[in-house]
Formats: sequence, C-alpha cells, structure tokens
Amino acid sequence: MSVDLFLLLPAFVAGLVVVATHVPLGRRVLARGVVFLDLAIAQIASLGVIAAVAMGWDLAGWQAQIAAIAAALLAATLLVWTDRRWPQVQEALIGVLFVSAASAEFVLLADNPHAGEHVKDMLAGQILWVTWDGLIPLTVLSAAILVLWFLLGERLGPRLFYALFALAVTQSVQIVGVYLVFATLILPALAARAVAPHRATMVGYATGIFGYGGGLWVSALADVPSGPAIVLMLLATFMTVAAMARLRQPML
Repeated sequence: MSVDLFLLLPAFVAGLVVVATHVPLGRRVLARGVVFLDLAIAQIASLGVIAAVAMGWDLAGWQAQIAAIAAALLAATLLVWTDRRWPQVQEALIGVLFVSAASAEFVLLADNPHAGEHVKDMLAGQILWVTWDGLIPLTVLSAAILVLWFLLGERLGPRLFYALFALAVTQSVQIVGVYLVFATLILPALAARAVAPHRATMVGYATGIFGYGGGLWVSALADVPSGPAIVLMLLATFMTVAAMARLRQPML
C-alpha cells in the first residue's frame, strides 16, 4: 500500500510547530518536577472548548478559541498561586485539577448526542485534518513563545512560565489532542535527559520530529488513528534513545 506523503505534509508541519515549543517547555516541566502540569492545562483548555460547545458556540470558531485560552490562563493563574502557597503538594493539586476538569467535561456532555465524538477529538486530536490556513495562528503564537523563551532564558519567572505554557498547550491541544500534547512534552524531554547535556536539545528535537514523521507514516500505511500512532512512535523513539545511551555508558 502506497502513502501519499504530500497529503500528510500539513499534519507533519503542524507536528514540527508543536515540537518546536513543547521540547523546551517539557524539559522545564521535568526540571521543576511538575510532570502532570501539561495534562492538567491541556484538560482545562479542552474543558474550555467543551464549555463553549455546551453554550452553543462554534467548535471551530474564534469563540471556542477564546474560551479555551481563558480557561487555560485561569488555570495557570491558579497554579502559580498554589505553587507559592503549597509548593510541597503542587503535583497533587495539579492531579486534582486534571481529574476535576475531566469530570466536568463529562457532566457538560451528559446530554450531548455527540459527546463521544467531542471527547475523542479532544483526547486523540485531529492532526490529519489540519489545513495550511489552520496552521497560521499556531505558527505565529509558537514563534512568539519561542522568542520570549529564548530571550528570557533562566530569567523566566513562574508567572510567565505558566502563562506561556498555557498558551502553547491551548493551541496545540485543539490540533493534536490531550494525549499527544503530554507525549510531545514528556517523551522528547526524557530522551534529552538520557544523553550528554551538550546533545540534549538536539536529541529532544530529533525525538519529536521522528515521532511525528514516523507516526504519521505508520498511521497512513496501516490505516490507524494518527494521534495514538504518533504517541507510540514517540515512545519507541525515546526507548531506543535510552537503550543506546545505556549501551554507550561503559564507553564514556
């Protein structure tokens, strides 16, 4: 069975844009010890979209975008406050936020005949359906986030970190879904930690690029959902990097 790579190109470019911001963000998440921050913010952004749908707003319109961004920024503000007040239990509070947002989604969708479809789209994403026009806002926002990220570096305080994180996740979750947002943030970052510091950034980005490219190709070839296929390819890439790094350890 042949694969038309041209048809996969917009999805692959979307993946590259997501990887561009999520690799550095994911490495900072691991360093701060708040691994499930991405899941919580992604779920809150998803809740914002579901709330917009429940109010009769257009799922693909600007109103849903505003609802998602507002919900994510509100969650980020709350987490900045809890990080200052109860830093020792921040990870537990992030988990509570995640499960609460997920439960609220199911309550809002209880009477919606398309509930299963909405939940599936938010969890597994719709990356194969992304268009070139749809990539414009994602690319512009990602570029702005990267400029701020690399200009400020270590001077990036908790408040701005959480805000940038919320904005990045809000845009990406509507294209790639909650599961893939988590995998893109964490698996390349874990791969980067498995290698020497001077190679970490390169390995993190390579893991993300290979995961998206290989996952999209496998999903088209085997006719399986693209989001889960990319997650599994990211996992396989991370495991390969970790295994190779372990084999090289005695030689260092």
